[in-house]
Amino acid sequence: MSGRRWLQAHWHERRLAASLWLLVPFSVLFAGLSALRRLAYRCHWLPSFRLPVPVVVVGNLIVGGAGKTPLTLWLAQSLRAAGWHPAIISRGYRAAQRGPLAVTRDAAPEEVGDEPLLLARRSGVPVWIGRDRVAAARALLARHPEVNLLLCDDGLQHYRLQRDVEIAVFDGRGAGNGWRLPAGPLREPLGRVRRAHILVFNGAPDLRVLKTAPELPGFAMTLVPGEFYRLGQPEQHCPAARFAGRKLHAVAGIADPDRFFRTLTQLGLSFTPHPFADHHAYGTGELAFPEGEVILMTEKDGVKCARLNLGEAWVLPVDAHLPPELIDVLLEMLNGRKAP
Repeated sequence: MSGRRWLQAHWHERRLAASLWLLVPFSVLFAGLSALRRLAYRCHWLPSFRLPVPVVVVGNLIVGGAGKTPLTLWLAQSLRAAGWHPAIISRGYRAAQRGPLAVTRDAAPEEVGDEPLLLARRSGVPVWIGRDRVAAARALLARHPEVNLLLCDDGLQHYRLQRDVEIAVFDGRGAGNGWRLPAGPLREPLGRVRRAHILVFNGAPDLRVLKTAPELPGFAMTLVPGEFYRLGQPEQHCPAARFAGRKLHAVAGIADPDRFFRTLTQLGLSFTPHPFADHHAYGTGELAFPEGEVILMTEKDGVKCARLNLGEAWVLPVDAHLPPELIDVLLEMLNGRKAP
């Protein structure tokens, strides 16, 4: 087990592990610095900016993904169906370009980031990246005057951008051990969730989260796998049953690789798991398996591996399923800001 996976495993125990006690002073320092930063924005010592259209931030308190990307896709599609013209802005984590930059379907993942590229290919709405989300949003709106709502992917801590609605996402790991970085997975204290507007649970709800913000509307999200499609040839589809009896290698470079492995197991597949760090940049040698053996990977990994010279490889897309009432609640909160 790598050092990062060892640390994450201990983060998501229900109590602080003894092996992490030495990190507590650093967590106290981190908490103090982040509290000072929030105070600076609250007291207007650091500037924040309001945009001419509503902004909905989708984020989480813990390090790593909790299902933000499929949720953002679902929101974009649902808002379009409701008559809105949404667009998406993202930092573009590990992107070579600082932005602002439009993300096209044929962009290189190392230039724009894996998640923005996936959003651009699947959402059908404009997607822009920029480390300064305000600048990215302004550039997007200048290019797309029809846009009347912005979804900010993973911007909960980007206080420079004012927001109308915050959606906080938690997966089955919940708040982990409840400690701040680096002794725990939290970017901000759990009490920060009270300032959000909507909670989404990708998996069993964490009772600590529910007790912290019992008044917030909460919704369950389920990630439903579709049919596999061939890497580099998305027009070719294949059901899971076709892989029966074959030697399979499951590759996952996401925040919680075990989530992907559990999905494959639920599909009745037997495989050798190959977990990698979130946003891992793959080299061909890392995925050089014997001829005739099959690679299965997440869609997020697929956008990074499409240009690699691999053997037979298939991608498993997933779609978020949520109650339609979430859009009703969201639109009620946005009422008066901008009509579709």
